[in-house]
Amino acid sequence: MADARPAALSAAAVLLLTGAGWAAYSTDVLRTHPGHAAAAAVATGRALVVRTDVRQQTTVTGTLGYEGSYSVIAPSTAAAGAGTGSGSPGMITWLPAAGARVSRGEPVYAVNGQPVLLFYGSRPAWRDLGPGVIGPDVRQLNRNLAALGYGTGLAGDQFDLATEQAVELWQQATGLPVTGTVSLGQIVFLPGPLLVSQQLAAAGGPVPNGTAIVTGSSATPDVQIPLDPSLAPTLRAGNRVLVTLPDGTTDPGVITQVSRIAQNPASGSQNQPGSQQQPTVPVTVRLLRGARGSFDQAQVQVAITSAEDRHVLAVPITALLALPGARYAVVVLGGGAGGTPSRTVPVRTGLFDDTAGVVEVSGPGLAAGQHVEVPRQ
Repeated sequence: MADARPAALSAAAVLLLTGAGWAAYSTDVLRTHPGHAAAAAVATGRALVVRTDVRQQTTVTGTLGYEGSYSVIAPSTAAAGAGTGSGSPGMITWLPAAGARVSRGEPVYAVNGQPVLLFYGSRPAWRDLGPGVIGPDVRQLNRNLAALGYGTGLAGDQFDLATEQAVELWQQATGLPVTGTVSLGQIVFLPGPLLVSQQLAAAGGPVPNGTAIVTGSSATPDVQIPLDPSLAPTLRAGNRVLVTLPDGTTDPGVITQVSRIAQNPASGSQNQPGSQQQPTVPVTVRLLRGARGSFDQAQVQVAITSAEDRHVLAVPITALLALPGARYAVVVLGGGAGGTPSRTVPVRTGLFDDTAGVVEVSGPGLAAGQHVEVPRQ
């Protein structure tokens, strides 16, 4: 509980409406103390004082996209037949369209009529794989063959008999020459599924020698935020956020990266006349449920938790009574006829959670489980 902080409302200011005896906080309503308000009959209800975590949030604008930037690069051997042994110049015979999603075991392009298939792995293919070969690329091969259902006992980083048999089954099923070995140019390793964004070569043309054929991203939606540098110190990778999508639905997200370096706006960005854009800190947010629909490059609103107090007393914002001198109080309800009378308790406010509609408070005798007076909805 941050009692040492001055009592203040967060992003939305309190507007005292003179004569009516009411104050408005955002879209909610704060009452003035009865001694300072015009006599107006207002229906009231009750709300519980709770002990909870209160978060103060800041809303910023981000752009919806997809994680990562990948290039599918043809090895030099692909320019001479894509490992088919033909020795003839390689010609591209098929490419995925922009917007296509390519998953494990599916063709990412074709050379001389033979598909080049996507396998998952962080290390790119760089050599032929056959019996006796050992290394992390073999481990990636074994994991993909097992995931595709071509054999059992595929583990470790050695190309053994089990790997050879699995490769033969895979080659037979996919229409590749059945050799029991994997020539460089038959597979492409990428970290995961590929969402194609651009073709850099053309079907019917020669295979580029060691250069990109298609580019794309992962299929995992993310949000890129150009953050005000003043907010960056409050953020860490792993912080949770709430993203409001263009259709009004919300998805929870988690911050995966906060850049340590502020960047100047792109030279092609549009400035307002007479204005000067300030540097921003790039922040990446991963959507935990994934965006629904086609929202690529759409603007979204991201609610970022800029401060949090744990295990503190909280009441609805509408329970606050506005007193002179920017002070506040709540009415703690008594036990009814013959019981403890209601009393007005001055409170010190802490964080305001606009999303949950609650405010952190402390005051003499205030405790969890008590009921406070609020305007009836």
